[in-house]
Order: sequence, then C-alpha cells, then structure tokens
Amino acid sequence: MNLTAANQLTILRMLLIPAFVILLLYEYRGWALLVFLVAGLTDLLDGLIARATGQKTTLGAWLDPMADKLLLVTMFVMLTLPAIGSANRLPLWFTVLVISRDIAIVLTVAVVNLAVGPRTFRPSIFGKIATATYILTGVATLYFNYLGQTSAVVTAFVYASLAITFVSAFDYLVQVVKIPH
Repeated sequence: MNLTAANQLTILRMLLIPAFVILLLYEYRGWALLVFLVAGLTDLLDGLIARATGQKTTLGAWLDPMADKLLLVTMFVMLTLPAIGSANRLPLWFTVLVISRDIAIVLTVAVVNLAVGPRTFRPSIFGKIATATYILTGVATLYFNYLGQTSAVVTAFVYASLAITFVSAFDYLVQVVKIPH
C-alpha cells in the first residue's frame, strides 16, 4: 500500500479527532480550535495535493470522505452537548438533520451499489460547499466559544449550513434518480 502525501494528510485528520474531543472535554477551547483548524486545512490540502501530483488513489477515495464524516460528525456532536459548557451550542435539531443527511447518503449509495451494481458517485459541488460550510460553522462556533461570547455569526452559519444541507441532499437525490437501472 502506497501512502501518498495526500493519504497521510487524510490519516492525520483522523488522528486529530480524539485530540479535538479531549481538548474540548477538558475546556482547552483555544487548543481545540487550533486542532480543528489544522484538521480542516488537511481536508483542503489532501485533495489539492492529490490532484496536483497526480496521486489520486483508491485508498484516498475511500479515506477522505470517511475522515470528513468522522471529523464533522464529531464536531457537530461535541458542539451540541450541553456538558461542554459553551457559550454557543449548536441546536440539537440541526445536528440531527446534518447527520441524518450523511447517513441517508451513505445508505443510498450502499443500496444503489447492491441493487443496481457498482456505481461511482462523484462528489458534487454542493457536497463540497456543504463540507466547507460545516467546517466554517465549527470554526466560528469554536472561536466564539473560546472568547466566551455568544454570537449571531454562529447562528448565521447554522442557517447557512442548514440551507446547503437541503440543497446538497436534493442534488444527491437527483443524481440517484438519474442512475440507469
């Protein structure tokens, strides 16, 4: 197995998740923000490096979305928990909707692959925008929690994330409907 630089960045993103959780649990909000920022940057860089160096791999095609889902689900859950004691908690309904979208996409891909045969679902621009918006929502929430201030910026990011969640879910639905049977 060839671990390219892009794959190594993806694995680093996965390894940063427990550090992020532990830092939040022990109320090291500034360090948690920094770890989350680094993890978010690895998401941007791994794809750029893979394309720029021509090192797209099957391993990376599987690991990258898995790392994204793990990081983002962890971030949403942690920033929704009341026990974290943060100034800006993400609403439970919002976290449930975002995670439900991801579960629905994963299950749909699995069902289509089992029922129709192997199909490749290329990441859509809306999915990429959703991921970027989710990361920015996490950064904004973590930043204002670090400052100990409630902020309307966080609320704006929550609703922007909610909007792109519905847009990207609809886009995936359209892709599934277009699959030849």
